[in-house]
Amino acid sequence: MVEDSPTAREILSGCLTRGGINVLTAENAEEAATKIKRYKFDVIILDVVLPDRSGFEICREIKSNEATRQIPVVICSTKGGKLNEKWGMKHGASAYLTKPIDSDELIQTVKRLIKT
Repeated sequence: MVEDSPTAREILSGCLTRGGINVLTAENAEEAATKIKRYKFDVIILDVVLPDRSGFEICREIKSNEATRQIPVVICSTKGGKLNEKWGMKHGASAYLTKPIDSDELIQTVKRLIKT
């Protein structure tokens, strides 16, 4: 999960952990890129507004890389609305969730994407 807000990172990772999902976090795009090269992920969760690059850019990079394109991406952002959702999906996201996140919806979305 890539989330720059310590509070949001703690809330989201706690929610996923309680749902039985192992979580590895990153605070920015640079840290995320390092971890994506080092580990194999079942799902990547991205915030849109990050200090060094947007989640949309990261999603596009993940989906354009042969080694990572099969990893489902969930965008979790305060930027709601159909236009932002459409933009996220255009960059390759498998799901777009608006903050504040519904815990059950987040867990169900991640588990659904892990199975596909």
